[in-house]
This record gives sequence, structure tokens and C-alpha cells, in this order.
Amino acid sequence: MADRPSFLARHEFLIRRLHSLSGLVPVGTYMVVHLATNASVLAGTAVYQANVDKIHALGPFLPFVEWTFIFIPILFHAVIGFVIINGGLPNTTRYPLVGNVRYTLQRVTGIIAFFFIVAHVLNMHGMADELRQHVSAEYFAQFDPQAATSSAATAIQRSLLVQIVYAVGIVSCVYHLANGLWTMGITWGVWTTPRAQRRADYVCSGFGILLVLVGLAALAGFMDVDVSAASSKEHNLEKAKQILSGEELPATIPASNQENESE
Repeated sequence: MADRPSFLARHEFLIRRLHSLSGLVPVGTYMVVHLATNASVLAGTAVYQANVDKIHALGPFLPFVEWTFIFIPILFHAVIGFVIINGGLPNTTRYPLVGNVRYTLQRVTGIIAFFFIVAHVLNMHGMADELRQHVSAEYFAQFDPQAATSSAATAIQRSLLVQIVYAVGIVSCVYHLANGLWTMGITWGVWTTPRAQRRADYVCSGFGILLVLVGLAALAGFMDVDVSAASSKEHNLEKAKQILSGEELPATIPASNQENESE
């Protein structure tokens, strides 16, 4: 009697489609928005802070949104990806135009992207307090949404190693997304002929190159930030928001008001 196929083998069709879908929506979409938001630092501290404020305006709902639409899909995509790499899921789908180099790079960049994202989240979200006790604090920082530019720039400017890790991580994430988008089109039957696949290849490659430029521009922007000046600007912006919201009154009375009071 033949062995009964595993659960993964029996549901390969559904699992592969959920895997490819989770890589595009919402993970891929979020990555595009995230890199574009980070690149807004090139427009100045005030612009980047305003974009971060929009995201954190969700308040107590932000963790729910992050876990539901970002972290859980990333974990699902990563787990199934590792299963495929380890041969736990039958590789019954063959793409004649996928070369060995491209096939290997998709898996290598997936592994790099996963560990980079984990490190990035632990670092920027301040979840690395325990690690700081065992590893030099030189490589850890904490993102402050009220001091977005200065805290992010401080994290990036800590060492050359951090900058190299972020550059490699960004390129890996973008390649995995762009190439994954192309293979997703095959999986879902969007482009099936060699001619359609070549056209899709051009589009996905162009998309990947553009997104890499955006991501590396954001990285360069944070590397070029004057942290002291950005911190001062953020302090002024925070004081202005407090005044506008009525939480804090001006420290001095305008001259025109003083004249009115003297009268």
C-alpha cells in the first residue's frame, strides 16, 4: 500500500497560492509604502515626521494592524518558504524560463530578507532590550515615532556594518518581491506564453530597479541626516503641535497682546 501523501502535498495547490498571495498582498504592498515613506526623509525632517505621524495616528489600533496585515503574513510566507526550500513541499511546478541562478537567488534573498526583517523589527521597535545585555549597544537603537528622523538616523549611522546590513537587506527584499511577482504571474496563470513572460520580466525588472533606488535613496538620506539639527527641528515641531492642540501655551506673550493689556 502506497504511503498517504502529506498534508502539504495534498493541499499544494492552495498552499502555493496563499504563499504567493501573502508575498504580494499585504507584505509586498507594505514594503513599497514603507520604503517610499522612508525616502520622504529626503524632503526634510518635517515631511518625514508628518508621514510617520499619519501612520501612528492609528494609536492603540496600530499593533493590531501590524500583526494582522504585516507580521502574521510575513511569518506565514516565511514558514512556507522554508518548507519549500527544505523540500517539504513537492516542487511539481516547473518554469522553463527560470534559470538556476535566478531560482537560487529567489531562495537566498528570501532567507536574507527574513532575518533582515526580524533584525530590523527588533532593532527599530525597541524589542531588543534583552539582546542589548549580551551584544554591544553599538548595533542596537530604538525608533521614536515622535523623533522619527533623528532616531532612525541614529540607528543607521551607528556603524558601517549597520549600513551594509541595511543595504544588503533592502536589495534582497526588493529582488525577492520583484522576482516573486514574476513567478506569481506564472503560478496564477497571468502570463503563460514565453512572449508574455518576457514582457512581464521587463516590467518586474523595471519595478525592482525603481524600488531599489527608492530604498537605497532612503538609506542614503538617513546616513546624511544631521542628527542634532533634526532633533532640534523635531522638538520645535512637537512644541508647535502641543500649542495647536491646547496642551501647552506659548512661553511669552506676543508684543501686540502686551500692548493691549497695558491699555
